[in-house]
Amino acid sequence: MALNYHEVMGTNFGLLGTAAGKWESMAGELGKVETRYGETVQKITMTNGWAGHSAVSAEKGFAATRYEYAAAQVQAKAIAGLLRDAQEKFTNLKKKLESARDDAIAAGMTVSEQGYVAFDWSKLTPGERSAYHHDPDGQKTIGEAVGKWQKHIDDRVKAVAELDQNIKAVLETAVTDSNKDALGKGADMSLSGFNAGATGDLDQALKDEKAARERAAKEAEAAKNGPKSEGGLTITGPNAGVSTSGQKYGKEGSAKAYADLFKMTAQGTYQNGDLTLSGIDDITLGARASANYGMTQDGLVGKAETSAGVRTLLEGRADYSHWVGGYARSEGFGGGEAALSGSARWDGVSAGAKAFAGGKLSVAGGGEVAGLGAGATAEGWAGAGAEAKATFGKGDDGKWHVGGKVGVALGIGGSVGAEFTIDTDKLSKSAGDAADWVGDTAGDIKDGVVGLFD
Repeated sequence: MALNYHEVMGTNFGLLGTAAGKWESMAGELGKVETRYGETVQKITMTNGWAGHSAVSAEKGFAATRYEYAAAQVQAKAIAGLLRDAQEKFTNLKKKLESARDDAIAAGMTVSEQGYVAFDWSKLTPGERSAYHHDPDGQKTIGEAVGKWQKHIDDRVKAVAELDQNIKAVLETAVTDSNKDALGKGADMSLSGFNAGATGDLDQALKDEKAARERAAKEAEAAKNGPKSEGGLTITGPNAGVSTSGQKYGKEGSAKAYADLFKMTAQGTYQNGDLTLSGIDDITLGARASANYGMTQDGLVGKAETSAGVRTLLEGRADYSHWVGGYARSEGFGGGEAALSGSARWDGVSAGAKAFAGGKLSVAGGGEVAGLGAGATAEGWAGAGAEAKATFGKGDDGKWHVGGKVGVALGIGGSVGAEFTIDTDKLSKSAGDAADWVGDTAGDIKDGVVGLFD
């Protein structure tokens, strides 16, 4: 509900400054708690008396907790800054409204406590009142003057109401976790914690909020105007290369060699509102070999693989917003391949081995709902070989994967595999949408119940 004249004139905006002071004090107290936590609890993981996986896990968990203490201070200081700026802006707009009221009164009007403008007949002599009543032009002039001053005052009230709604949106953004350091980018391990990216500059926050609304409006307009599609075809080859790098600065060592005689990729995307359809068709003829190895702060990894032959991939995918999606994929391979891999990272473990010569044809499919996905694959083999693989942890796509695959062939055979995935970003957005829906529904029910008794 928008603010009205009576509420604006009766509000003491100086209380915003008082609240800002409380938020600043809170930031100071949180700073003390963070320091105490670092010198006591977190310090335990920095001694030589505790080692191993549990120590590393505790170190990351304690660092995440301290991160939240620091983020809480950023958020508290930002809110204090926003409230102080809001106090200044509200006070200035209220002064403009008071000035508009005084100007209207000086021009011969009255302004009620509710902000309604009327002509002040009490300032006229009986003769002047009689003249106005019997003069159509005079009555028209009075009506136009009243309308002008009413609009002038209404515009001043509207400016305060618009600022009120914008500041409400800015404060809601300030207390929403921006996750700028989450999902492997820093120590943040919570998707709904304190906002380490909060800004206390109200002018900048209002600009950001306006830009976000404009982007949303453009996206809505684009979706309303119809579907979009894009795609293309690329053909390369022959192409070859070799690269190596030793282990250093906490990075894995690697070696890679490849020779592609031919590579063709066709891909496209079709989007209509929240619906996105995408597909890819890829054919590669060539040989490659690669290896990765090393121990870094993320864990231990070792991998080597080589293959030669022709590979084909055909995949289609359909997604609706971040709520639901599905895919179907077909792959083919003719040639020889071998691989051995293993890793033990803080965000997961995996192990696998395979050796095969001949031809493969596989089909796979799966789906995803609110960030939780499941899929399965089946392959038919004509040749000789075996494969086994198990995975648990975060993949290059940012999702968490749990799955496995096993296969064998001596002439004719095959493999089967299954995988479950968790997309924390989509899961967080879906949970937020669900919470908004519950809140809106509860509000509608409350309004309905209250309406029964109005």
